[in-house]
Formats: sequence, structure tokens, C-alpha cells
Amino acid sequence: MAAFLDMGGYAAFVWPAWILSAVVVASIAMTSVRRLKSLERELAEVENGRGERP
Repeated sequence: MAAFLDMGGYAAFVWPAWILSAVVVASIAMTSVRRLKSLERELAEVENGRGERP
């Protein structure tokens, strides 16, 4: 297990890259969910006749 975690001596480069990638993917997912909810609210307002027309 220690050999795997050491990544052949490249652990100082590999693990930060994995962590950074996970943070970026998670932030993209959170942004997408927030945007989806915002657009769903806006659509509901337009469908109910309360929204502004462009």
C-alpha cells in the first residue's frame, strides 16, 4: 500500500494533481446545479406570467 501511495517517487506531483482535478470537477458540478435551479425558477415565473419578457 505504501508503494502505491508513493507513486514511484512522484507522489508530490500526482496527489496534488488528483486533488486539484477533484476540486475543479466538484466546483463545475455545483455551479451547474445552481444554474439549473436558477433557470428552473425563472422558467416557472415565465410560465406563470410573472416573468419579464426579453
